[in-house]
Amino acid sequence: MQASCSINHMIGGASWAWWIGFHAAVVALLAVDALLTSRKPETRLNQKLAWAWTTLLVLGAAIFAGWIALEKGHEQALQFVAGYAIEASLSIDNLFVFLVIFQGFRIGPRQQRRVLTWGVAGAIVLRAAFITLGVMLLHRLHWVTWIFGLFLLFAAWRLVRGESTKDAIPEWIRRLQPVKGSLLPVILAVEVTDLLFATDSIPAVLAISRDPFIVYTSNIAAILGLRSLYFVLAGLLNRLRYLHYGLGALLAFVAFKMLAAPWLEIPIAISLAILGAILVVCAVVSAVKGKDQETGFKDQKDASA
Repeated sequence: MQASCSINHMIGGASWAWWIGFHAAVVALLAVDALLTSRKPETRLNQKLAWAWTTLLVLGAAIFAGWIALEKGHEQALQFVAGYAIEASLSIDNLFVFLVIFQGFRIGPRQQRRVLTWGVAGAIVLRAAFITLGVMLLHRLHWVTWIFGLFLLFAAWRLVRGESTKDAIPEWIRRLQPVKGSLLPVILAVEVTDLLFATDSIPAVLAISRDPFIVYTSNIAAILGLRSLYFVLAGLLNRLRYLHYGLGALLAFVAFKMLAAPWLEIPIAISLAILGAILVVCAVVSAVKGKDQETGFKDQKDASA
């Protein structure tokens, strides 16, 4: 009886102490994030703080991965890193969606910060429910693996067929209209679209790990920095011209990993290396092609002058 009430009682792959400690850290980080980004959005200092805070959150995730390696083993630490990388990469889709929503509702940077604060908090609750349901289904109904895998393949095709990541945004989001005097419709739009995009990212992370604690913490750690990352990258999103191909390849790989698991077990270290290679190639190609296009545009402008 006493053991069942102990703070070290295991649930979802970790003790109550781990779950409580993680959520206490999440609440503290959300509070600091709100304070750091409460300055006027136009100031250069605020931009530097956003960069610094994003970097600190990444370092915090790395430290947490090191702690997992010490307490639970290197295999689960690598699973956390892979899950974090997948969620962080696919979260860039969310940034495009947020940009379209804010443009549609015509709200300014200060209101955007309030919306994103509530949006991230709501995303944590919704994803907790989604991850719990996903893990339960995979443990009890193994054929659900095929549904998740095929859904990821469809998501990959949806990304690759378009000319940019924005093409994967549902049409109803583009038609959003502003509502005077209330941010509630904007917050609801952010929550709903985040949940829609989670149908891609959460099955992708479940292809890497079935440990509820690893899946949940890697997912939440990645979206914690989504608010500050938006203000860091909002002006750069249009330059990521080949991002959708990289994300499509990433989803296709994790779909293959999930579907082939009964016959082929891909070590987590190899999976992580493949994911890293996909993202590096995507970033390099986007940077090179973007620079070539800027040079071509400049030459054309000079010739017409």
